[in-house]
Amino acid sequence: MKRKITGILAAIVASMSLYSAASAFTLDEKGVPEAGRERSVILVISDLHLGVDDAYSENVANRPHLAHFLAAVRESTDVKELVLAGDMIDEWFIPAGKDTYEGASQKEFVRRIAENNKEVFDAFSAIIGDGKIKVTYVPGNHDLLISPENMEAVLPGISQARDVRGLGTYSPEEHPEIAIEHGHRYNFFCAPDPISNSEAAPGSILPPGYFFTRVATLSVVQGHPTPGYSPPEVAPNSLGKDQELVYLYWKDWKWLSGLMKIKEGFDDKIITTNIDGFTERYSLADLFPYQSEPGGVIDMKLYRGIEKTWDERQRLNGVGVNIPARRVIEGAALASELDSQAEYQYFQNPESNRRIVVFGHSHEPRLIPSKTLAGQDAVYVNTGTWIDRNSMPTMTFAAIFPKKDGQFVGLYQYAPDETIEKLDSAELQ
Repeated sequence: MKRKITGILAAIVASMSLYSAASAFTLDEKGVPEAGRERSVILVISDLHLGVDDAYSENVANRPHLAHFLAAVRESTDVKELVLAGDMIDEWFIPAGKDTYEGASQKEFVRRIAENNKEVFDAFSAIIGDGKIKVTYVPGNHDLLISPENMEAVLPGISQARDVRGLGTYSPEEHPEIAIEHGHRYNFFCAPDPISNSEAAPGSILPPGYFFTRVATLSVVQGHPTPGYSPPEVAPNSLGKDQELVYLYWKDWKWLSGLMKIKEGFDDKIITTNIDGFTERYSLADLFPYQSEPGGVIDMKLYRGIEKTWDERQRLNGVGVNIPARRVIEGAALASELDSQAEYQYFQNPESNRRIVVFGHSHEPRLIPSKTLAGQDAVYVNTGTWIDRNSMPTMTFAAIFPKKDGQFVGLYQYAPDETIEKLDSAELQ
């Protein structure tokens, strides 16, 4: 039995099937408002995590199903837009010791990903080539360095929604009330950081989450060995607010260390990047805050002073409503904190007119009805992910059905047997 996502209309759950190959992909089944005979439906998928090597890629088993889904979308008569809301390709989930581009260029790296996931890229290219459905890519954190030119090189004709480097927010044609972005803009570990490592890696925007992911991938490949390393302890001090924040940042790293046990030691130079200005080899000791003596100053090597520059980082990243540093550090690992940013940045922001907000990033699909400051119906949707293994339903997507008298928003799961289940929905008047 498939898990249902809770929400205001969670009880209205319908099992929905794809039509035969000769028929259109459609969501206009009983219990869901009809999309009509003209193209109007906006589909949003995210977090495909297509990798360069199946030995460690997170999307291998689900890849054929994604290709089938896209083939059905291509044959649809009611889908107007398909939006890829970030983490389409993966430049982060690579074992720590591997040279990311293996001595080649980013263009060649992206080409290799397209080749390794040929059936999916062929499906996207076919949709784009037909010219009937607009396909738009929005950057995520795992592909925040991928240039517009290199994305265009593997998917000619794709639309790209970008604002600040590594970020983008998209509103579909004629729908300024909709905001679609990946969501990493609001995450302390994953938002672009053009400040912290300006000396160590000039021009870099890689946030600390990148390094965690490289080590976490190595841990997965090694089978999470035990006992693994133990990072040195750090104690809180009484040296002011900034030191309190650094201590909380250390606590995040301490918690994360339990998720990424590896065979190598804490001081071993195991991380090879050779991207975005990082040309040395790095250890976990280069990343974790450290303390020379209990109660003394807590310092860092990489990302030194990151707790002080969060406000400036938000400004550079185009964050609409400032998020306090303590809140964003303490909530960095919580999907609920990301969800709350839809409310914080959009629905309760007097400068915003958005009523439908779609994020990815957390890999936790959900739909949460809300209200704007003006009392209008609003809804937040997280599209989930298409990776093989997930603690919540995978192969999920959102669909927005514009109507003359409002909008209908649904959250759906695609199954290997080519059926679709509605997980949740909301109607906006």
